[in-house]
Parts: sequence; C-alpha cells; structure tokens
Amino acid sequence: MIETETNNGWIQFLEFIQNRCTSAEYENWIAPIQFIQASPEEITLEVPNIFVQEYLLDNFKDVLAHFLPLKHTGDPAIRFIISSAKKEIAETATPLIEPEEPALAQQEIKLNHLYRFEHFIEGPSNQFVKSAAVGVASRPGKSYNPLFIHGGVGLGKTHLLHSIGHYCLEHHPKSRIAVITTESFINDIVDALRSKSIDKMKRFYRNLDVLLVDDIQFLQNRLNFEEEFCNTFEALINQNKQIVITCDKPPTQLKLSERLIARMEWGLVAHMGVPDLETRVAIIKQKSESRGFDIPNQIAFFIAEHIYNNVRQLEGAINRLCAHSRLMAEELNQEIVEKILSEMFQMSTSHKKISVENILKGVATVFEVRISEIKGESRHKEIALARQVAMYLAKELIDDSLMKIAASFGGKTHSTLLHAWKKIADQIQINETLRRQVQMVQRNIEN
Repeated sequence: MIETETNNGWIQFLEFIQNRCTSAEYENWIAPIQFIQASPEEITLEVPNIFVQEYLLDNFKDVLAHFLPLKHTGDPAIRFIISSAKKEIAETATPLIEPEEPALAQQEIKLNHLYRFEHFIEGPSNQFVKSAAVGVASRPGKSYNPLFIHGGVGLGKTHLLHSIGHYCLEHHPKSRIAVITTESFINDIVDALRSKSIDKMKRFYRNLDVLLVDDIQFLQNRLNFEEEFCNTFEALINQNKQIVITCDKPPTQLKLSERLIARMEWGLVAHMGVPDLETRVAIIKQKSESRGFDIPNQIAFFIAEHIYNNVRQLEGAINRLCAHSRLMAEELNQEIVEKILSEMFQMSTSHKKISVENILKGVATVFEVRISEIKGESRHKEIALARQVAMYLAKELIDDSLMKIAASFGGKTHSTLLHAWKKIADQIQINETLRRQVQMVQRNIEN
C-alpha cells in the first residue's frame, strides 16, 4: 500500500510539474525519466544519463520533497539508475563509417571580421597579452599552452581570441579550429545527449588542433559539464594542441575544481588591464576613422577622460556621436558631446565619504601598481609618483588631521605628506598628462 502511495507521489509530481515548465523542457528533461520501483524508504528512478539526474535535483528538489519520501537530511529519498549501455553496444555494431553530425563535423567557424590583430590598439595595459596571443597564433601548441587571458568586461579579450582564429585560418589552413563560448560548449553536450551522439561530439572536440574558448567563468557550478571540458582539455594538451581561454578573473578566483584550475595554470596566465588615457584616445580615433568620421583630438581626450573602464562603451559613444553628427549635420564641440554622452560618462553622482582606502584603490588602478607598493618604501619612479598622487588626493579630499592621514600610508609622517602634496600640486600645473591622471583617479573614487 505504501509502495503504491509512493508511486502515486511520483505521478502527482509529474502532473504538478508539467504545468509549470515549457513543453520542450518537460520532453527533454522530465519525460525520459522512468519510474522503476518504490519502497517505504525511497523511490528508484532510471535516468538516461547523469545530466538528467543533475537537472532534476538542481531544479526540482524542493518540489520533490512534497511528493516523495525524505531522507533524514530532508532531501527527497531517490535512488538513481543510469540507463543500461544496450544502445551503446548497438551503436558499436553499426558500420564504422557513419555520416558525420553536421552540427559538429561541419561546424562553421564564426569569427568577427573586425576582430583582427591589425585592428587591435596596443597600450601598456595590453601589450604583453597581445604579444602572447601573436606568439600562440604563429606557433600553435608550441608555446604558452594553454594561454589563459583574464580581465574586465569590454577590454578586448574576445577581440584577441578571434584574432588568433583569423591568423590560424590564414597561416595554418589545414588546422582544425573551433571558436566557442562556454555556453555553446554546454549546449553541444546537451544536444549530443538528446540525439544520442555524445561520442561524435567528443571525437570532434578532441581531434581539434586549436580550441578557443570564451568566458570560461560560465562553467562554474556545472560539475558534470566541467568534467567533460576537463577531459577534453587534457586530451588536447596531451597531443600538444593549442588551447586559449578567456575569463573575467584569474583561474584561482574561479569556483571550479582544483584539477581544472591547475591545468589552466599550466601555461601562461595573462592579465588584460584597463587601457590608459593615451590608449583610449587612440582607440577612439581608430574606431571613428574606420567609420569615416573624424573626432578632433581635444574631443577624443574629453571622451577618454570620462569613459575609462570599458572599450565597448567607447565604441558605443562613437556610434552615438556618428549618428548625431550625420543626422543633425552639426560639428562636434565639448558642449554637444557632453549633452549626447552625459548618461555614459563615469562621473560622481553622490557625495559619499571618501577614505584613504578608496584613494589607494583608485590610484592603484590608474597607475597600475599594487596598494602594498604604494604603502611600502619602494623608490621606484612609477611607485613613488603613485604614492605622491595618493597623498595629494588624501589631503585634498579627506577632512582629517595630517598626522592621521599620513599614518594610513604605512606610517609616513605629516611632513612627508605635505611634501608630496606640494610636489603634485606644482606638477599638475605644467604636466597635462599627470593632471588628467589625477582627475581620472578623483572621478573614479567619487563615483
């Protein structure tokens, strides 16, 4: 009687959930699950693969708890059985020569035609990364393998990834290349499971010469997909095939297995930083000229000073200005630019309390040094300048005693603080670049 009730509980769950998910979701993930048997303690279900099991528990565990027996932990008491390998055995008995899956074997390499090395603007923040990318494209699998590129949104990681793809296609035409996002890799696995062609998908990926993967961070918290990627990764590395991965953070900050993190750190981990002012101006000039639109240097500097964290935002700003200029037949000046781009400008909109820590972070970002170096004793020119700028801004922006502010810089004296403040105050009167850098830091910390 209890077994019948448990069976009815599964049926009731199916009826309940069928009205709360799409028909495609139900058919692909729920319908393939088979009820096997029930006992007072648990229910036994047969699933076609581990991904269906994971999907069921990840999405419906709380709902299942209302219909099925529970463990002492409060989780639904389900024993899963993976479907027998009869179908796999039948597949191995078929002829060895099979028609290839068009979704994989004849996969079109989708590259952005604008994302080439010659269109990439170099600067101090990305010069090393670009050099590494060119080295990988020139000799795939011979150096920097894997190449792991990390940095913030919109800084050019995808641009370099596609540039490698273009270069390999042109200079190594016989190479098998795939350029994918992590999402498309996951979708390929799901599609292959659905069409019972997982082995063909594995053969496709593990026979590549160059695998370019964008946004690996989306593999986090997807254990079974991560395992398949890790197996593919190892298969390619062991054959000296090239892998390039992009991410928004370094490997050690990802919520992935230690095994995969260690493998991604095998080769070269390269950081792509925020472009400096001159690089952003060069990007603005190059992007506008490619559209047949000339932005004066003064306007380019004005835009670059206000949009500084994201190259894509710079492109968006250029597109707005191009459209406005052509539609309104107006020549650009600073007032018009500020009006058109005001909502994109990264300016202060609040009067939050500014701390020395805020200033240190802002200076470290703009001058590309570590906070520990600013607070340290290094006499290196770049670090000493960053330290003096931080002290100047601290005196200008923080209403506190000089002794207390100076102590925040690793125990410096108030006379050291005053000396730094005077030096920077004098230099920004004659050094335009430094003045712009100081203004940029100030806008950043007030934002």
